[in-house]
Amino acid sequence: MKILIRTTLLAALTAAACAMPTAHAALFSDDEARRAILDIRARLDALNARLDAKADKTSSLDLAGQNERLNQEIARLRGQVEMLTNELANEQRRQKDFYNDLDARLRKLEPQRMSVDGKDVDVAPNEQKTYDAALAYFKAGDYKNASSAFSNFLRLYPQSGYAASAHYWLGNTYYALRDYKNAIATQQIVVRNYPNTPKAPDAMLNIASCYIELRDRASAKKTLESLVAQYPDSPAAQTAKDRLVALR
Repeated sequence: MKILIRTTLLAALTAAACAMPTAHAALFSDDEARRAILDIRARLDALNARLDAKADKTSSLDLAGQNERLNQEIARLRGQVEMLTNELANEQRRQKDFYNDLDARLRKLEPQRMSVDGKDVDVAPNEQKTYDAALAYFKAGDYKNASSAFSNFLRLYPQSGYAASAHYWLGNTYYALRDYKNAIATQQIVVRNYPNTPKAPDAMLNIASCYIELRDRASAKKTLESLVAQYPDSPAAQTAKDRLVALR
């Protein structure tokens, strides 16, 4: 724009100079012509200076306006960043609470390490509840429900660390219900499949008791003798010895 104005002014001045009558131009001396040219140049330089000043002022105003707009945009973006930062922090806190709660719930569902009959085993919470419920029936003298509960437990958790105990107590419920044949069969599972469990000697003692109830003294005597031979240091072995004396 500034270049266009300068060009226009120069063209106008040149045209004006050319338009002077030749006769009138001849009246000027060389000194006067030089002075006229210098005056025109001075005017042009002054005009250029004013144009430069105006251009610099306009440029400064434009930069100030741009700077203000940039500051406003930066402030707006900072506000958005703060808002997003707060939302992110809240979301992270909610996720942390969620995962902590989920972890606590999962831990309640995870098997717990415990000692059963002197052996460390993993027992799931529901597994423990089912076993405890069946044992509670037995201790309350509700042998019918105890029988069903222990049978259900063994169906649900055949590999449980409580399997030997469940078979043992199931055998006892059959004995209490006078179902001696099922009592013998169930206690034999304990002796055969879990010979190292502390309940194995007691299971053999119960088998002998069932044979006595069935009036099978020979089988009872044989079972008691096997008990003494296999588990000589067990409390059940001493009871077996006393019973052997009574069977003679």
